[in-house]
Amino acid sequence: MSAQRAGGDFTVLVVDDDFYVAKLHAKHVDAVPGFTALEPEPDGRRVLARVQAEAPDLVLLDVHLPQVSGLDLLRTLDVDVMMLSAAAEAGAVRTALRRGALAYLLKPFDPAALGAKLRSYARYRRILESASALDQSTLERAQRVMFGGDESVSAGPAPTEASILEAVAASPGELTVVEVAESVGVSRATAQRYLSALARDGRIRLELRYGQRGRPEHRYTMP
Repeated sequence: MSAQRAGGDFTVLVVDDDFYVAKLHAKHVDAVPGFTALEPEPDGRRVLARVQAEAPDLVLLDVHLPQVSGLDLLRTLDVDVMMLSAAAEAGAVRTALRRGALAYLLKPFDPAALGAKLRSYARYRRILESASALDQSTLERAQRVMFGGDESVSAGPAPTEASILEAVAASPGELTVVEVAESVGVSRATAQRYLSALARDGRIRLELRYGQRGRPEHRYTMP
């Protein structure tokens, strides 16, 4: 079972034998709201033990490691994995995807590309975890989000949507629609429209709180 941190962040283990590259990729991970990079691992032989001990949500794995092939390592990891590699051979890509990699980014890549993949991953996870039992349409929506069919997600969130997500994520408690609108600087109607869509997709959580008059008040927090 993965172990999201207290703030709800998805934890990510970067596996790359190049110290500079590993630190750079970890920095890119930390720059994406909702994600926290663990200390990178340069030695492929230690990855399985790290995964078992620290239970990351996601591993970013290189193919060419001096101690062990990342493709061989991939089949042993019971955790979500994305490949970050300079290995551009069609066979390597096909093998990685066949063995369950959720994505394959060729080095060097734009940090925005990794950010987009991570945001897609977060939405994919939240859609799958939003209900105790999935129906077919929800399952297919999660697959579109993760595997590139949903272009709006691949391009990253719109500025207003991103601001609303950041406001909810930054709050230590639940926020009302009015509080979100004031924080972001949009109308109540605009905030409500975005919040409803985000809650429907499982990216934020909607809670109903009953006041003195008995009418429910919508409050929002991160999952």
